[in-house]
Amino acid sequence: MGTTMNDMTPRFCADLIRENGRVVALTGAGISTAAGIPDFRGPQGLYVTRQYDAEKVFDINAFLRDPGPFYEFSRDFLAKVESLEPTFTHRFLTELEELDLLLCVVTQNIDFLHQKAGSKGVLSVHGDYWTSHCLACGLEIGFELLCLKVRSEAIPLCDACGGLIKPDVVFFGEAVKSMSEAAEAVNEAGLLLVLGSSLTVYPSASLPQHARCPVVVVNRGDVGLEQGPNRYFVDADLDEFFGEVSEIMGEVEDF
Repeated sequence: MGTTMNDMTPRFCADLIRENGRVVALTGAGISTAAGIPDFRGPQGLYVTRQYDAEKVFDINAFLRDPGPFYEFSRDFLAKVESLEPTFTHRFLTELEELDLLLCVVTQNIDFLHQKAGSKGVLSVHGDYWTSHCLACGLEIGFELLCLKVRSEAIPLCDACGGLIKPDVVFFGEAVKSMSEAAEAVNEAGLLLVLGSSLTVYPSASLPQHARCPVVVVNRGDVGLEQGPNRYFVDADLDEFFGEVSEIMGEVEDF
């Protein structure tokens, strides 16, 4: 059986990273809360504090009928996250990538903090705000222009054709992105790190179940993955835990 949460130490995790390499990281909301992004559905989440209706905000058919509620949410969300900086754990993953120890990051988050941290190989299975597209002509819109339009236009429209702009966020009713690439990466991984995810949102929550390598889950609270061989569970603060891992690996000065 895999070790329990009390048996997985930062030193053991550092050893697994060094010995196995080919790390794939699956990240959830917990990696971004330390940066100041609230969990959408938590007690202080945007759905609760701003009383947003998720079915109305993120339903593709509702968006096509009336994009107003989505852009009301986006105006609030982007105002919170535009100036935020990546966490230590975001930067730690970037460092692993630069050391050729990380294959890619598979993230469930729609923020863009992995990209801001400098990660290149990011698979955003739920999409994100980093890019947007005009639904009429297909023109790609970058993040900075989207933010300008969200601030200045009630409904952002394409400068080229006047069509409706939609951020590349996966809505209810749309297929998730890059799942085949994510599954292939997990299949090739030497080590899977699950960071800040309760593993309850499918299909991404199924990825650790099919891993053929050691799986290390670091998350506050329960996770939807049973204990088993080569599965290690840590209930800890991500930045504190990986701060120790990084120090042990001797790379902390590079951050």
